Amino acid sequence: MKLWISAFVAAFVAGAYAQSCTCPTMKWAVCDGNPCTCTVLVGDDEKQPLNCHELIPKCYLMKAEMYRAKKGLSTRTGGKPVESAFVDNDGIYDPVCEADGKFKAKQCNNTEECWCVNSAGVRRTDKGDVNIKCEKLVETYWIRLQLTHKELPNKINADDLNSSFAEIINKRYRNFNKNMIDNIQYDPKARMIVVDVKKPIGERNTDLPQMAYYMEKDVKVLPLFTGEEKFAPVVGGQQMTMENILVYYVDEEPPTFTMKNLSGGIIAVIVVVVLAVVAGLLALFFARKKMSKKYNKAQQREMEPM
Repeated sequence: MKLWISAFVAAFVAGAYAQSCTCPTMKWAVCDGNPCTCTVLVGDDEKQPLNCHELIPKCYLMKAEMYRAKKGLSTRTGGKPVESAFVDNDGIYDPVCEADGKFKAKQCNNTEECWCVNSAGVRRTDKGDVNIKCEKLVETYWIRLQLTHKELPNKINADDLNSSFAEIINKRYRNFNKNMIDNIQYDPKARMIVVDVKKPIGERNTDLPQMAYYMEKDVKVLPLFTGEEKFAPVVGGQQMTMENILVYYVDEEPPTFTMKNLSGGIIAVIVVVVLAVVAGLLALFFARKKMSKKYNKAQQREMEPM
């Protein structure tokens, strides 16, 4: 009897330990050992240790996602605040990370084509060859999250929305400092919510892109958290279901894109617009010239009887 009880207790303790040895901030992590340690595969036989008490650095998340995509595993990838703001048009790539999880300033995606990134890992220069110079990792200090939600049966109060959003961001993203939520705007007709998140220029302790990446996955794909409850704030007793998100990045220094960064389609549109403007100006010039000739002939005919 005692032996059976001991076996039952041991099994219960083992089961409880197995449940506690998980990584709540990364559902692809593998956790085991005593004390519990968690890692995620970012390459063949390359395990990245994780601190699951905090949000995982975006650079590690992207590496893990790229590795899973290469192996055919499930990833389910799915208005500017200022003129210098820009969006991530390149999507994910296989980044090179620093030891602390930050992006290296120069990225090449395992190719001979390289570019410079900001602290969010987003390209901020034109692409070049391996000799491109990226002197430092430029910090992203302002992120604008532009979300739209599905229709609701009743109207939403803007004040209720502001407080609810600040609270859910704080709780969901591991005590994220809600004082950095600089402004929340709401357009009920467009069902659009615009959240500006800022930190002081020069501040290096808060990782804004980390929080933004988790929220992007929450809305666009599936949450990265072990528990896959979606980002769905309750405002005025109504649960809001998000249907889209767009993220703008504002760096401490403006990006250095040039015309060669534009795609052929965009360049073609610019050329068409320029030609149309030139054609309009020429048409206006000839029309005025024609009217001037008519005016001169009319003057001559009036002078003849005199």
